[in-house]
Parts: sequence; C-alpha cells; structure tokens
Amino acid sequence: MATKRRISFGITGASGALYALNLLKNLTGYYDEIHLMITDAARIVLATEVALSLPESPKKSQAILTDYCGCSEKLIQVYSKENWYSPVASGSAAPKQMVICPASMGCVSAIATGASNTLLERAADVVIKERGQLILLPREMPFSTIHLKNLLTLSEAGVTIMPAAPGYYGKPKTIDDLADFVSARILNHLGIDNILNNPWGYNC
Repeated sequence: MATKRRISFGITGASGALYALNLLKNLTGYYDEIHLMITDAARIVLATEVALSLPESPKKSQAILTDYCGCSEKLIQVYSKENWYSPVASGSAAPKQMVICPASMGCVSAIATGASNTLLERAADVVIKERGQLILLPREMPFSTIHLKNLLTLSEAGVTIMPAAPGYYGKPKTIDDLADFVSARILNHLGIDNILNNPWGYNC
C-alpha cells in the first residue's frame, strides 16, 4: 500500500494572498492530504487582495477552498487556531513537510522563539523539532534587523527561507505567471518535479 503524501500549510496575514492560493491549488495535484491553518489576519488579506471571503468555521472554509481548487473532498483539511487535537500538533502524527506562505514577521518571530501560541506556530515547531522540512516565504519590505536575526535563527535551525521573489527571465506576461514561478521553486524544494515554468537556460 502506497504511503500517503501529507503536508502542513500555513497562511498568515502578510501581503501575498495570490501566492498562497496559487501554491495551494498546485499542492492539491501532488499531495493526498493538505493540513491547512489560516490566521485571522490572513482571512482579512485574502478578502482584501483576492476577494475571497473565508468564514471562521473551518468546515465552511474547507468547502470553499475545496471548490476553489477543484480537488476531492477531505484533501484539504482546515483547522482552527486552537485545535490542539489535530495531527499537526504532535510529532507522532504531523506531516514531515510544511510550508508557510506568506509568512508574516510576527509568525516568524513566534516560530524563532518557540512560542507556539497558535496551532500554526506549534505545527512549525513540531516540524523543526522532528527534523522535518519547513519552508517559509517571508513577506515584508524592508526587513528590520530584528526580522533578519529571526530569519537567521530559523535558517540555522534548518528552515528554508524563500522570499517571494519571482524571476523575470521567463518573460512573465501576467501576475499569475509570477505566482507560478514562486510555486514552482517551492515545489522543487519539496522534491516535486513540475512544469509551471521553464528552468533558467531553457527559454532565454
């Protein structure tokens, strides 16, 4: 019996909702389970930037996102910020991979200090302590010295820091092309071959 591919995914209130939704939709094509955590601020940004309103109810949000991504039911599993009984809260059950896209500086700070005040922060802490793979896409400009120190702390702990900085050598024509570039790089780091964009040297 094949092992299910499982990943945890966090969306915080930093600007960059398009990146989050683009990545989520692409992940549904490669994973059997996506354990999703959305902060209160993230729901505000999603409504503001992409006109996607998600209610506080995890079940209702799950239904909306399942429809948005066109995936099978229960592939995306949404958890409230205090659902400590969810699999992502424990090293014995959590997926070994996690992406936070976009990652606010408040979220970065909490993870760097091991605060674990919310389920998303705890899920990231679990992946780090279990020596799994955690990828963060920080979204801020400019970075303060405090931000950079927190990011360095996480990098030294084995976290991959991938700012949402799309390349332009592929001559992107739309904002979705830019989001595809970022998603492609994330998928590459998750060990997933994809054709979202051509690698450097193939279309220059």
